[in-house]
This record gives sequence, structure tokens and C-alpha cells, in this order.
Amino acid sequence: QGRLVESGGGSVQSGGSLSVSCAASGYSQKSYCWGWFRQTPGKQREGVASIDSNGRTSYAGSVRGRFTISRDNAKNAMSLQINTLTPEDTGMYYCGIAFSGPWPPTPVDYSYWGQGTQVTVSS
Repeated sequence: QGRLVESGGGSVQSGGSLSVSCAASGYSQKSYCWGWFRQTPGKQREGVASIDSNGRTSYAGSVRGRFTISRDNAKNAMSLQINTLTPEDTGMYYCGIAFSGPWPPTPVDYSYWGQGTQVTVSS
């Protein structure tokens, strides 16, 4: 059974930086795309960044230039570097994995999700 585990969330002040990571294990299929999403209470999960198996990336407009997604295919891992944080970046950050679909994938294209890691930004 496949598993995704996020790590690296925390509390930071506005303007700060942090990195969140995701490790995958137990998947027999080759992944097509990894993605980061975030969600706050009462709101839908929104896509933040995606990266495919060739390193092609896609970012939400609100994070472009501040967030950087990367993946290590050999380690089955992915990271998201988050810079210049604002309180609007607060949320639970989830990683997901898709095995097929359009580019960029939408949330429904992701087959598996991690449990999430909390990022809280104070002003």
C-alpha cells in the first residue's frame, strides 16, 4: 500500500521562509506528477505547485516567484521551498501524487494524498 508523508511545516513570521517535504513509499507505478495543495478551514483545497517526472513545473499565481517545487526521483521525494511568507499562506499543506492526467493536473487527477503538514504565518 502506497504512502505519502509530509514534514517540515511550522510557525513563522511574515516575510520568513520554510521548506516542506514529502516522501513516497510503496507505490509500484511510476508517478506522473507530484503536487502541493493547501487548505484552510471552510475553504476548498487549492493547488499551489505541481511538478512532473521531467521536472516541468506549474504554480498558482499567488505563489509564483515565492515558492519553488522540486523532486528527487531517485529518492521518491519532493520539496516545496516557501519564501516571503504572508499570513495568507497559512494552511494545511498536502502533497499528492498522480499517475496520469492533463497538465497541469487538477485535484481530481491526484490518486493519493498525504496527511498534511501545518504552516502558520503570523503578521
